[in-house]
This record gives sequence, C-alpha cells and structure tokens, in this order.
Amino acid sequence: MSFDLDAYLARIKLPARPTLDASGLAAVQRAHRLHIPFENLDIRLGRGIRIDSESVFAKLVTARRGGYCFEQNRLFWDALAEIGFAARPLLARTLLDATGTPGLTHMLLLVTIDGQDWIADAGFGGSYAPPMPLVAGAEATAPDGALFRLIEDERGWVLVRNGPRGATDGRGGSGPVDQYRFLLTEVAQADLDMSNHWTATAPGTRFVDMSIVSIALPTGYAAINDRRYGRHAGGEDLMAEIDDPRVYRLRLSMMFGIDLSADEVAALGLF
Repeated sequence: MSFDLDAYLARIKLPARPTLDASGLAAVQRAHRLHIPFENLDIRLGRGIRIDSESVFAKLVTARRGGYCFEQNRLFWDALAEIGFAARPLLARTLLDATGTPGLTHMLLLVTIDGQDWIADAGFGGSYAPPMPLVAGAEATAPDGALFRLIEDERGWVLVRNGPRGATDGRGGSGPVDQYRFLLTEVAQADLDMSNHWTATAPGTRFVDMSIVSIALPTGYAAINDRRYGRHAGGEDLMAEIDDPRVYRLRLSMMFGIDLSADEVAALGLF
C-alpha cells in the first residue's frame, strides 16, 4: 500500500511532518490519540475487524472512525514507517482487572531512535502513556498528571501507572497499577492476525460483551463503557449514566467524533 501521509497528518491535525527524534515520535502519538478515538463498536455491530493496512487506513482515516489497539497501532506503525522511523510490533498481556494469565490481546510498538529503543502506543484504551525509552526505571508524566514507569522483572517488561482514576477507562484503582506486560519477542503478521481474531470474537470477553469508546483529552481522558460516561479534565471528574439513545449518539459525535445512525446505536443493544 502507498501510505498517504498528508491525509494521515490532516486526520490527526498535525500541521507539519514530525522530526525523526523522540520529540517527533511523541508529537505523532499524542496527536493520533487526541483525534482518533479508541472504540470497538464494529465488533458489537457484527462487522468484524480487519487489520491489513488498506482496511485500517480506510476506516480510521478516510471514514474518520476509530478502532482498537490492533487497528490503531497498525495505522500508527504504517505512519511511522512512512515518516522514516524504524519500528516493529510487540504483543502484550493486559493486566487491568486480569485474573490468572491473560492472553496476548494488546499490540504496541518498539521504535528505535539513534540506537535507543522506545515503546510507543497509540492504541491502549485503558489510559494514555507517552512514549518511553526502554530502560528499567524509566518514567514519564502524561498530560493528565499520571506518572508512568517501566519495570523489568520475572514477568518481562511491565508498564505501571500512578495517576487519577478518572483519566482511565475506569479499570484499576488508586496508587500504582500495572497496565500491561510484554516481551521483546519478534512478532509476525500471523501472530497479530491470531491475537486480533481471538480478541474480537472470543465469547465472554471485554470487547465482545461491552461497547467501549475512549479518547485522550489535552489534560485528561473521556470514555464510555456501555452506558457509563466518564470525563476527566482540568483535575475534575464527571461521571454519568446515559439513559437515552439520543444522548448516547450525541456523546459519540460531539466528544469522540463518531457518527452512528440511530439504527446502528439501537443495534448495540444498550437501551
């Protein structure tokens, strides 16, 4: 596929081609997450999830929809490659509310800049973490005030967050919370396809059973889990239960930029 970088930069409202350094990486990831919502609504509508480059670009850029991690980070990966970054995918086990050993249901990127590896993630629906150097003990502060830390232990690499619960999708509690863990193992496209298929289709799982939408805000976060709406901005939290499909549809459009028809909202089965 010939990647249309101009269309992508316009979609994320980044006015200029980023520099090939850590600042440029951070700028692209931040703009991406501010303007392309995390969402699984096509799973709930029975449409399935395709993660080839053409399908992801058509949905997230051309059709101006959102997607979940395998879509978001496929697009992000393609964009970084077009800009000139060296990047490859990693698979992770999400630890939020996990019991036992969770599956490899999350995708992130390993980006190498001047010989230093960084983790970058434009597709985590639980919270927003800036790119971080792959160094044990590395820390980064998100715009919502949360402190992220990378640790390395017997589980591999673990991303830990300590920040306001309102600036998340509602999972986790106060104090340090493990977000996900990952290894640096090479990941093939077949691995991504298998993980994406299971994540999008396994009965009884989060993305199959719930309608989930979130987006990063300049100093916070907003999310809808089924009918529960939460917003954290300027240090303040707003929580509300949506009891009218018209309000739900309006929230999707005004806060997340997702325009569904009344019939599509009805098909989600929330009301």
